[in-house]
Order: sequence, then structure tokens, then C-alpha cells
Amino acid sequence: MARIAIDMDEVIADALGGLLDYYNRECNTSHTPDDLVGKKLTDILTEKEFNIIENALAEEEFWLDLKVIDGSQDVIERLSEKHEIFISTAAMEVPVSLRPKFHWLQEHFPSIHHLNYIFCGHKYIVRADYLIDDNPRHFSTFEGQGILFDSPHNRLVEGYPRARSWHEIEDLLLELEESRLSKLASGAAKI
Repeated sequence: MARIAIDMDEVIADALGGLLDYYNRECNTSHTPDDLVGKKLTDILTEKEFNIIENALAEEEFWLDLKVIDGSQDVIERLSEKHEIFISTAAMEVPVSLRPKFHWLQEHFPSIHHLNYIFCGHKYIVRADYLIDDNPRHFSTFEGQGILFDSPHNRLVEGYPRARSWHEIEDLLLELEESRLSKLASGAAKI
């Protein structure tokens, strides 16, 4: 049984979609995720627009209303039958998000026990075999295998296994887990 840590924002919760919707509505623009390849939303904002985004992030309703990333619920449900699943979110970056993120998880992922929620800052404290995250900065200090969940801001990043959907995650985890178990078995045979 593998231990799998899964990020929230842009991995199971569509935070980018929520921010783009809010930004486009408040600033009367029509930006799409394709406008953000290789950059974050904050890279294209004026100071005034940045303040508008900060206002969104300060509202609990923003976090509660995020859409679920397609396929995540079904795939995580299947993965949880054979693996230990944890939700690991750097919620300390936006402390107001703690309570709504907890409630969002309860509503959309009721099969994941609340004791398996990790609200943290740095993710190097997470002890897992795999970390599925959209932000590669978490992989440099993570002791397990990082899996990069595709997002416009990380589209130019290389060096990590990448998945563009939750069905790709499922297939990739199957391959990685077969390889990991094979290495463990061959190491045990040498003893």
C-alpha cells in the first residue's frame, strides 16, 4: 500500500478557474488559462488588479465555491481502495482558506477522513511515497516521488513525471508503483 499526498489548489480544486472568473468579472477582461502558459495570474496583474485578487482570496465563499477538477473524485475513490490518501495543502499561505478548505473537502471528498488532511506551509514534512502537486517547488525537498499535475503556470517545467488529467494520474501511479514494488522485491531478494 502506497501513501499518496495530493495537493488541493489546481489539482483537485479549480482555484485558477475560480480566480480567472473573479478577475475577468471584476476587471472586465476575458483572460483564459492559455494566456498564462509559463506564468502565474499574478504575473499579469497591475497593483490595483492584484488587490482585487487578494480580496477574492480573503473571502471564505471564494474557497467554498471552487469547482472540482474533472475526474479527481472518481480516481481518488479508486486509489483509496488500495492506497493511503492524504490531502496536503499549503493553506498557511492564505490562512483564511483553512476553514473553507476543510468544509470543501468534507463536501466533495467525504471518503477521505479529516484526519488525513494536512494543512501546512512547507510540504517537506509530508512523509509519503508520492506527492501530486502543480507546484514543482515542493518536490525539491520531498523525499518521495513528485508527480507534476499540469497547469498553465508549470507547462514549461521539465524533470518530473507529468499528468494532464486524473486518468493520467491513475495510469502513471500504476506504472510508478509497479516499478517501486519491483525494486523493493529485488532489494529484499539480495538480502
